Amino acid sequence: MSRELSFAEAINEALHIAMKADDDVIVLGEDVAGGGGRQDQGIEDAWGGPFGATRGLIGAFGPARVRDTPISEMGFLGAAVGAAATGLRPVAELMFIDFLGVALDPLLNQASKMRYMFGGKARVPLTVRTNVGAGNRVGDLPGRLDRALGLSGPYDDLATGLREAQDVGPCQHALAASI
Repeated sequence: MSRELSFAEAINEALHIAMKADDDVIVLGEDVAGGGGRQDQGIEDAWGGPFGATRGLIGAFGPARVRDTPISEMGFLGAAVGAAATGLRPVAELMFIDFLGVALDPLLNQASKMRYMFGGKARVPLTVRTNVGAGNRVGDLPGRLDRALGLSGPYDDLATGLREAQDVGPCQHALAASI
């Protein structure tokens, strides 16, 4: 029996399944909890990321596993690399691929080399999720890359990467969230 899901719904479902199956799976990024954890200010699960793909996760799994981060891509991707190196399985959500350039150090100089730096003993099961493409009225900075680095089925790539603790980097076009 087939069913239709938007990209955002498929990502959300894959994250729910992975997080239910493994307490070590965490999600972090800008607005992924939608301001969650700030109930005292009347804010809980307002956004779920820029396209709603993480909506409902904070209610289901709590603020310890779904963390809003400051607007500091290098900082939270570095934190995700460190979390992965200590045994967690982070899914770091980078709002737009255009911001990847400021955060390449933890990915290229740490995550990608740890296995070799520690004689094959270190594992870094890190997933970085992002959006590509223009046309979603977010201004001049995000979504201006001429080529997507990869447009793939979010459910299959994300679910497989999380289940098998392998590095994955699924990208989707920003307008695909509602498809």
